[in-house]
Amino acid sequence: MKTVIQRVKYSSVVIDGKEVSQTGVGFLILLGVEQGDTTADADKLVKKIPVLRVFEDDNGKMNLSCLDIGGEIMVVSQFTLCADCSHGRRPSFTASAPPDLANELYEYFVSQLKNSGVKRVETGVFGADMKVSLNNDGPVTIILESKDLK
Repeated sequence: MKTVIQRVKYSSVVIDGKEVSQTGVGFLILLGVEQGDTTADADKLVKKIPVLRVFEDDNGKMNLSCLDIGGEIMVVSQFTLCADCSHGRRPSFTASAPPDLANELYEYFVSQLKNSGVKRVETGVFGADMKVSLNNDGPVTIILESKDLK
């Protein structure tokens, strides 16, 4: 699984002109599920993400986690994170998990994140054409892949 984690002041998802979810201070996570990913990959990410110390303490140092600040998390599925751009000009998405498996692991990831102690977890709609807005804080953006975690 691949994630792009952005520290945000605000995030929202709009579908067909209607806001379907929004969060305040915390993370916006774009999640790409690849072929071969399992619940163990999701578990590794869920173990790491809520405790990443990337929020500023009283001294302006990135010393606090999402859990420490009572932050919220928006999770948006994004199969394009699995793109292979090594050949030609059109990305290949063959590394992406099939939609049924990707949705199952996306839902699992979200449920585990909700059980991790995070104040609030919101989502987009799997497979929908979403308009995602955010107010990036910093900006602080981290790329995290489950294969890189122990």
